[in-house]
Amino acid sequence: MEQEFVQLLNTAIIKSKEKRIDSSFEERLSQVCNKPAIKALSYAIEFLADSQKISRDQAAVELVESVRELDLVWNDYVMLEGLGKLKAFLKDSIKH
Repeated sequence: MEQEFVQLLNTAIIKSKEKRIDSSFEERLSQVCNKPAIKALSYAIEFLADSQKISRDQAAVELVESVRELDLVWNDYVMLEGLGKLKAFLKDSIKH
């Protein structure tokens, strides 16, 4: 009986998440894939694969990982900058 309850609860959790998922992801994916930027990435993949003598799969992974790493670095930078400003603001507000 308890196992049945757990299964019922798991099913309910999954079904509740389905309602929140944007079902237009296929359309959004198609729109993104048809952007000129994706075409430019395909050229970059070819260039990287040729220049580094690696497969296109490896080149694509390296490009994606590099962009993700850049995004993480900038996220960290922006977060630290924001924390610095917040600390300065709090320090300033304590003085007044």
